[in-house]
Amino acid sequence: MTQPRAASAAPASDPAETSDTTHTDGGTPSGRSAGRAARLRADLVAPAHEIFDADAVRARLDAAIGEARDESTVRRAVVEVLSEAREAGRARIAEAFRTAPRVAPPATRAYTYLTDSIVTQVWEVAIDRLHRRPTPTKGERIAVLAVGGYGRGEMAPFSDVDLLFLTPWKITPWAESVIESMLYILWDLKLKVGHASRTVKDCLRLGAEDYTIRTAMLEHRFLAGHEPLADDLEARLRTDLFEGTERDFVAAKLEERDARHEKQGGQRYLVEPNVKEGKGGLRDLQSLFWITKYVYHTDDTAELVSLGVFRRDEYETFVRAEGFLWAVRCHLHLLTGRAMEQLTFDMQVEVAAAMGFEDRGGRRAVEIFMQDYFRHATAVGDLTRIVLTSLEAEHRKTPPLLLRVFSRSPKVADGYEVAHGRLIFADEAEFLSDKLNLLRIYEEALRTGLLIHPEAMRLIKANLHLIDEDMRRSPEAQRIFLGLLLEHGNPDRALRRMNELGVLAAFIPEFEPIVAMMQFNMYHSYTVDEHTIQCLWHLSEIEEHKLVEELPVATQILEAGVNRRVLYVALLLHDIGKGRDEDHSIVGAKIARRVAPRLGLKKSECATVEWLVRHHLLMSDMAQKRDIADPRTVRDFAKAVQSRERLDLLLLLTVCDIRGVGPGTWNNWKAALLRALYRQTRRALESGMEDLNRENRGAEARKLLRARLADWDDAALKTETGRHYGPYWQGLHVTAHVVFANLLRNISTDEVRIDIHPDEDRDATRVCFALVDHPGIFSRLAGALALVGADVVDARTYTTKDGFATAAFWIQDGDGSPYESERLPRLRETIHKTLKGEVVAREAIKSKDKIKKRERAFRVPTSITFDNDGSEIYTIIEVDTRDRPGLLYDLTRTLAAQNIYIASAVIATYGEQVVDSFYVKDMFGLKLHARSKQKALERKLRDAIAAGVERAYS
Repeated sequence: MTQPRAASAAPASDPAETSDTTHTDGGTPSGRSAGRAARLRADLVAPAHEIFDADAVRARLDAAIGEARDESTVRRAVVEVLSEAREAGRARIAEAFRTAPRVAPPATRAYTYLTDSIVTQVWEVAIDRLHRRPTPTKGERIAVLAVGGYGRGEMAPFSDVDLLFLTPWKITPWAESVIESMLYILWDLKLKVGHASRTVKDCLRLGAEDYTIRTAMLEHRFLAGHEPLADDLEARLRTDLFEGTERDFVAAKLEERDARHEKQGGQRYLVEPNVKEGKGGLRDLQSLFWITKYVYHTDDTAELVSLGVFRRDEYETFVRAEGFLWAVRCHLHLLTGRAMEQLTFDMQVEVAAAMGFEDRGGRRAVEIFMQDYFRHATAVGDLTRIVLTSLEAEHRKTPPLLLRVFSRSPKVADGYEVAHGRLIFADEAEFLSDKLNLLRIYEEALRTGLLIHPEAMRLIKANLHLIDEDMRRSPEAQRIFLGLLLEHGNPDRALRRMNELGVLAAFIPEFEPIVAMMQFNMYHSYTVDEHTIQCLWHLSEIEEHKLVEELPVATQILEAGVNRRVLYVALLLHDIGKGRDEDHSIVGAKIARRVAPRLGLKKSECATVEWLVRHHLLMSDMAQKRDIADPRTVRDFAKAVQSRERLDLLLLLTVCDIRGVGPGTWNNWKAALLRALYRQTRRALESGMEDLNRENRGAEARKLLRARLADWDDAALKTETGRHYGPYWQGLHVTAHVVFANLLRNISTDEVRIDIHPDEDRDATRVCFALVDHPGIFSRLAGALALVGADVVDARTYTTKDGFATAAFWIQDGDGSPYESERLPRLRETIHKTLKGEVVAREAIKSKDKIKKRERAFRVPTSITFDNDGSEIYTIIEVDTRDRPGLLYDLTRTLAAQNIYIASAVIATYGEQVVDSFYVKDMFGLKLHARSKQKALERKLRDAIAAGVERAYS
């Protein structure tokens, strides 16, 4: 893109020139093509003749074709020779590219050169061998043009080959035969060819109707045939189509860009970006190229510096971003062997390695690579704004919507004015005379609702050095910054723009390492900085009463009042410690200890912020990894929190943290767990820990059941309330107690009774089982559910005093949703077959226990811990490892084989990582205290995990 049109690709010996003399009624070629070819040969990734030696290939073609004249024979010979030449050329380019894997332009030009050489050789064969016409009429002239990205001279290894066959008038039978023969050969060469046959008049008419066609022709480049035709098109496009329509073209391109971004997810920091179509990707850079060529009549972006559109440093940023993105795209194509544009997780690892990134400072190479990627994507956004500013100044672009809707701009403070509907300084020198203005402008933008003018953004970015330690410690700067967080209801708008321009990292230098930092996992949808801003946005949405029905408890807490300064600052800093070897919560707390006072918080507020950052995962972990029906869980959590103030703040932070992870992460299941933990803990803090007594809760649960079963006779009711042990009563809601009462009523020893119902409050399907108890029952049930592809999110089993097992599993489908009603019959049938022994889960699950290719690059180290303090009567075995379909079955089968009784299992999934927590006893009903027994059991579990991983990757 950075090369002028004269430097676009063309074949080494320019066969088009020779062909043209045959078909121009005695005219001579312009010499433009020959000059272009000479300049190009000096700037390829490898010497031109090593990529494609046109003379040598032509000689091989002559020898292979011989005297043959029938088309099928000629085509076979041509395809064989050119296929070999193409593969050799591609191999040479790839070899050279590997020696300088981050320098893309010479490689993209080389792929264009190779394609040009092939197309022009095919042209020669078509007109000299297959359809020779020594004296063509004027109507039989053809010009072959490259259009689109190919016309621009930028090609990745598997880019499309877009061709325009230009004729003077309606296409003749001879021209049709030439074009058809060329296309068949190109298709046989496995090239993905897009083509059109048009006259100059057709081009003008269709270009006027369709901006996609107009854009493709904007980048046309002559390859072979009758060159005056191409010159005529060039002149007519400019005079008859482009001139006077600049504003319409810019508007169309921007509308197209916005639609493309929306389709790709709308965010620049999506963790699996589309290199070509995504926000901040190559298509955005190409849009700039199209607009500047259309408006400024140049295809050399370097000229934008002399035109005053870019400063020199901005142009250099443009070149770096373009080169980086093209390198990524070329490596993607080479590694996948196809036109792959999505930078999926598995390909991120391979591309990072191909580009020479290495592990450093406790971070994986892939994370460093992706941080570079996102920073370049941000730069592309900056460049887009800069160009659009220039266009607005020249009235080449339609004013923004705000200016069109309001006849008058909002009143702005002294020192500011409104230009093209955006906020800008009135005087540059005056603006820079007070460095606090670098923050004040964001305050004014939020106050007025105006967007900041790109010219102001450029000035801010160029003067970040003014944000020094004195400014950071200025009470006025602290007031402004906290005001941005607290006073306008949309802090994300200011923070996101501050972050993109580097202001946020300049004001809080500790924030800089997490800017554009990718977390290489399937759980987080955004980079760390964008996740933080998303969290703050969610908090402001709750405060604005936009989520009352979805988050009633969080809304009530904010209505009752909390220290908002503490909450917003804690949320801003909660992940600031990421990217180090040490636990990011510990690192973050140390950073918060420094930053919070610098933001103007009081000593007590700083202490609370530090505590919140240090323990920001505590509530989430307790709710999702522990059995909150166990009184010990709530008691331990209440002791850690200590006060109602901290509990309220931690719930709000936890809710926003989970919601900020990405779309679909928050669900009713997590909401129900957090609400239950919050309410129980609040009661314990307000009324005392004795409220968590097991006996009290059991008596209350039996009382509720009697009320629900009022139509039962006294004998049946007495049997039901007396057959269960204590943990049963505290571990389940009364609705489940009612289900089990009906399942157990008059059950025989050879029956398996199942109740399957949606649990809408938890976004899951609840499956309840009642059957005679026997060793390993939990594992058999888990295997049956795994066979139908169910993800178990919670499970608990109990044994009655009369020998029956009651088990409740909460499951979701592969999309994290409850099972639809039409799928329940198959679910029930498979479970019955498995429990009756008709299906052996261990064998049947092997074919289903596979990890998808794009998910294989993730590393999750296995950690197994034994906790005898977290529950009064159980040992908690926590297995933190790589998730896969058959994992829960493997783990529970291993525990059963060691005579371990599983009372309940709590499953927390974070993308590719899963934490399975099992509440267990040994065969004598005791905790697992012996260290030797723990070590032996850990070894068995690790062996089962390793065997399953080997099966999943095979």
